Amino acid sequence: MAADKLYDYLPEAMTGRVKNLSTFAGILAFDKWTCNADGRQAAFWKRRGERKFTASFIDQGYCFNAGEWSFPDAPLRGVFGRNDVYIDVTGWESFEPWLSRIECFPESSLWPLVDQIPPEWYDSAENELERLLTTLLERRPRVRHFILAFKDSSRNPFPNWRGEPAS
Repeated sequence: MAADKLYDYLPEAMTGRVKNLSTFAGILAFDKWTCNADGRQAAFWKRRGERKFTASFIDQGYCFNAGEWSFPDAPLRGVFGRNDVYIDVTGWESFEPWLSRIECFPESSLWPLVDQIPPEWYDSAENELERLLTTLLERRPRVRHFILAFKDSSRNPFPNWRGEPAS
């Protein structure tokens, strides 16, 4: 069944009407892991008769710093434009299960995926693709650091953080 209402923007006053608001923390962890150089984009939809919207996360085209395949990390990259979506983030537990899945993502699961990537996506530069995937694997234990840099930024995105400052 298709969505009856679809929006690319919801006013801050409607944030409480997003039923999967906690997934903004999960996509933040993903965006920090993959160095999404763009602001996080979401589409908000609901079907007729539903009271709450569902956020779907769209446009991953700037992951790996767009076509550069580099990782120039910065605290405010790859984040949603408003803090209200992070209102329920109270500590590291708010990033679960996504953060643990990234940190424990087995190397053995990544390499078989290479054969499924069309060569035209990486210009048949297998060594560059291998470098990208190796870097992605190496970044797994640093995702907490990237989230912490965002937390400690002047933007103060997690006003309800009660957890320990480090993992």
